[in-house]
Amino acid sequence: MTDPAAVSVVPKPIAYRLAFGTYDEALRMVGVASEPRTAGTVVSAARIQMFAATVHDANPSYWDTDFATQNWGGLVAPPALLMGWLTPLPWQPGGQPPAAAIAIRVPLPGTTFINAANEAEFPLPIVEGDRLTVVEEVVSVSPEKQTKLGVGHFVETMDTFTRQDGAVVATNRNTLFRFTPLGAS
Repeated sequence: MTDPAAVSVVPKPIAYRLAFGTYDEALRMVGVASEPRTAGTVVSAARIQMFAATVHDANPSYWDTDFATQNWGGLVAPPALLMGWLTPLPWQPGGQPPAAAIAIRVPLPGTTFINAANEAEFPLPIVEGDRLTVVEEVVSVSPEKQTKLGVGHFVETMDTFTRQDGAVVATNRNTLFRFTPLGAS
Protein backbone atom coordinates (compact mmCIF):
# COMPACT_ATOMS: atom_id res chain seq x y z
CA MET A 1 0.00 0.00 0.00
CA THR A 2 1.30 3.44 -0.96
CA ASP A 3 1.45 6.23 1.59
CA PRO A 4 -0.68 9.09 0.13
CA ALA A 5 1.70 11.67 1.58
CA ALA A 6 4.59 10.10 -0.32
CA VAL A 7 2.88 10.36 -3.71
CA SER A 8 4.60 12.91 -5.88
CA VAL A 9 2.47 15.45 -7.70
CA VAL A 10 3.87 16.99 -10.85
CA PRO A 11 3.53 20.76 -10.40
CA LYS A 12 2.07 22.93 -13.11
CA PRO A 13 4.62 25.26 -14.67
CA ILE A 14 4.34 28.89 -13.60
CA ALA A 15 2.77 30.97 -16.33
CA TYR A 16 2.15 34.64 -15.80
CA ARG A 17 -0.61 36.12 -17.93
CA LEU A 18 -0.09 39.58 -19.34
CA ALA A 19 -2.88 42.03 -18.63
CA PHE A 20 -4.24 43.44 -21.88
CA GLY A 21 -5.93 46.80 -22.25
CA THR A 22 -5.60 50.32 -23.55
CA TYR A 23 -3.08 53.05 -22.92
CA ASP A 24 -5.72 54.97 -20.91
CA GLU A 25 -6.28 51.90 -18.70
CA ALA A 26 -2.51 51.58 -18.24
CA LEU A 27 -2.21 55.25 -17.21
CA ARG A 28 -4.64 54.58 -14.34
CA MET A 29 -1.99 52.26 -12.86
CA VAL A 30 0.63 55.03 -12.59
CA GLY A 31 1.19 55.52 -8.86
CA VAL A 32 -0.26 52.10 -7.97
CA ALA A 33 1.92 50.06 -5.62
CA SER A 34 1.93 46.33 -5.01
CA GLU A 35 1.32 44.71 -1.68
CA PRO A 36 4.61 44.15 0.18
CA ARG A 37 6.20 40.80 -0.72
CA THR A 38 8.67 39.30 1.77
CA ALA A 39 11.37 36.82 0.81
CA GLY A 40 10.79 33.26 1.95
CA THR A 41 14.34 32.98 3.27
CA VAL A 42 16.96 35.30 4.72
CA VAL A 43 20.06 36.45 2.85
CA SER A 44 22.52 33.62 3.32
CA ALA A 45 26.27 33.09 3.06
CA ALA A 46 25.64 30.02 0.91
CA ARG A 47 23.80 32.02 -1.78
CA ILE A 48 26.23 34.96 -1.56
CA GLN A 49 29.19 32.64 -2.06
CA MET A 50 27.50 30.52 -4.75
CA PHE A 51 26.85 33.68 -6.76
CA ALA A 52 30.39 35.01 -6.19
CA ALA A 53 31.85 31.63 -7.19
CA THR A 54 29.74 31.51 -10.34
CA VAL A 55 31.09 34.88 -11.51
CA HIS A 56 34.62 34.31 -10.06
CA ASP A 57 34.43 37.34 -7.75
CA ALA A 58 37.04 37.17 -4.97
CA ASN A 59 35.81 40.29 -3.14
CA PRO A 60 36.53 39.57 0.56
CA SER A 61 33.15 41.14 1.44
CA TYR A 62 31.62 37.93 0.06
CA TRP A 63 34.10 35.42 1.49
CA ASP A 64 35.88 36.68 4.61
CA THR A 65 33.46 36.79 7.54
CA ASP A 66 35.81 38.80 9.78
CA PHE A 67 36.56 41.39 7.08
CA ALA A 68 32.90 41.66 6.04
CA THR A 69 31.63 41.94 9.61
CA GLN A 70 34.15 44.67 10.42
CA ASN A 71 33.28 46.67 7.28
CA TRP A 72 29.60 45.88 6.64
CA GLY A 73 28.17 44.09 9.65
CA GLY A 74 28.33 40.66 7.95
CA LEU A 75 28.92 39.03 4.60
CA VAL A 76 27.49 41.46 2.08
CA ALA A 77 25.21 40.48 -0.80
CA PRO A 78 26.54 41.24 -4.29
CA PRO A 79 24.52 44.04 -5.92
CA ALA A 80 23.80 41.88 -8.98
CA LEU A 81 21.94 39.43 -6.73
CA LEU A 82 19.34 42.00 -5.62
CA MET A 83 16.44 40.62 -7.66
CA GLY A 84 17.36 37.05 -6.74
CA TRP A 85 16.55 37.46 -3.06
CA LEU A 86 12.86 37.96 -3.81
CA THR A 87 12.46 35.66 -6.79
CA PRO A 88 9.60 33.47 -5.60
CA LEU A 89 10.08 29.75 -5.40
CA PRO A 90 8.33 28.07 -8.33
CA TRP A 91 6.64 25.64 -5.94
CA GLN A 92 6.05 25.26 -2.21
CA PRO A 93 4.12 22.54 -0.38
CA GLY A 94 0.58 23.84 -0.06
CA GLY A 95 1.73 27.22 -1.36
CA GLN A 96 -0.05 29.60 -3.67
CA PRO A 97 1.44 30.36 -7.07
CA PRO A 98 3.70 33.42 -6.87
CA ALA A 99 2.25 36.80 -7.82
CA ALA A 100 3.30 38.32 -11.13
CA ALA A 101 5.46 41.43 -11.14
CA ILE A 102 3.44 44.63 -11.27
CA ALA A 103 4.73 45.48 -14.78
CA ILE A 104 3.02 42.35 -16.14
CA ARG A 105 -0.26 43.52 -14.60
CA VAL A 106 -0.26 46.86 -16.46
CA PRO A 107 -3.02 46.53 -19.09
CA LEU A 108 -1.54 47.32 -22.50
CA PRO A 109 -1.43 45.94 -26.00
CA GLY A 110 1.72 43.94 -26.77
CA THR A 111 2.74 40.32 -26.39
CA THR A 112 6.39 40.62 -25.38
CA PHE A 113 8.56 42.43 -22.82
CA ILE A 114 12.23 43.32 -22.98
CA ASN A 115 14.26 45.12 -20.35
CA ALA A 116 15.31 48.54 -21.66
CA ALA A 117 17.03 50.08 -18.60
CA ASN A 118 17.77 49.37 -14.97
CA GLU A 119 19.21 51.57 -12.23
CA ALA A 120 19.75 50.35 -8.68
CA GLU A 121 20.86 52.28 -5.60
CA PHE A 122 21.98 50.81 -2.30
CA PRO A 123 21.76 53.30 0.61
CA LEU A 124 22.64 50.48 3.06
CA PRO A 125 24.42 47.15 2.58
CA ILE A 126 22.37 43.97 2.36
CA VAL A 127 24.04 41.48 4.69
CA GLU A 128 23.76 37.87 5.71
CA GLY A 129 20.70 37.40 7.92
CA ASP A 130 18.62 40.22 6.40
CA ARG A 131 15.07 39.30 5.32
CA LEU A 132 14.02 41.55 2.47
CA THR A 133 10.61 42.88 1.53
CA VAL A 134 9.83 44.61 -1.76
CA VAL A 135 7.06 46.98 -2.83
CA GLU A 136 6.74 47.62 -6.57
CA GLU A 137 5.20 50.81 -7.98
CA VAL A 138 4.27 51.80 -11.52
CA VAL A 139 6.05 55.12 -12.15
CA SER A 140 5.13 55.83 -15.77
CA VAL A 141 3.75 54.41 -19.00
CA SER A 142 4.87 56.06 -22.22
CA PRO A 143 2.63 56.89 -25.16
CA GLU A 144 2.94 54.40 -28.03
CA LYS A 145 6.43 54.32 -29.56
CA GLN A 146 7.66 52.82 -32.82
CA THR A 147 11.02 51.05 -32.45
CA LYS A 148 13.02 48.66 -34.60
CA LEU A 149 11.49 45.84 -32.54
CA GLY A 150 7.88 46.90 -33.03
CA VAL A 151 5.24 49.26 -31.67
CA GLY A 152 4.77 49.40 -27.93
CA HIS A 153 4.97 51.25 -24.63
CA PHE A 154 7.75 51.77 -22.09
CA VAL A 155 6.65 50.83 -18.56
CA GLU A 156 8.77 52.21 -15.73
CA THR A 157 8.58 50.70 -12.25
CA MET A 158 10.31 51.45 -8.96
CA ASP A 159 11.00 48.63 -6.51
CA THR A 160 11.80 49.60 -2.92
CA PHE A 161 13.58 46.95 -0.85
CA THR A 162 13.52 47.09 2.94
CA ARG A 163 15.03 44.80 5.55
CA GLN A 164 13.36 43.40 8.66
CA ASP A 165 13.72 46.67 10.65
CA GLY A 166 12.01 48.70 7.88
CA ALA A 167 15.21 50.42 6.67
CA VAL A 168 15.45 50.90 2.90
CA VAL A 169 18.45 48.93 1.63
CA ALA A 170 17.90 49.31 -2.13
CA THR A 171 15.76 50.90 -4.80
CA ASN A 172 15.55 49.56 -8.32
CA ARG A 173 14.16 51.65 -11.19
CA ASN A 174 13.35 49.41 -14.13
CA THR A 175 12.13 50.28 -17.62
CA LEU A 176 10.55 47.56 -19.74
CA PHE A 177 9.37 47.83 -23.33
CA ARG A 178 6.09 46.01 -23.97
CA PHE A 179 5.44 45.45 -27.65
CA THR A 180 4.27 43.13 -30.35
CA PRO A 181 7.26 42.06 -32.46
CA LEU A 182 7.27 43.26 -36.07
CA GLY A 183 5.62 40.69 -38.30
CA ALA A 184 3.74 39.05 -35.40
CA SER A 185 -0.03 39.09 -35.43
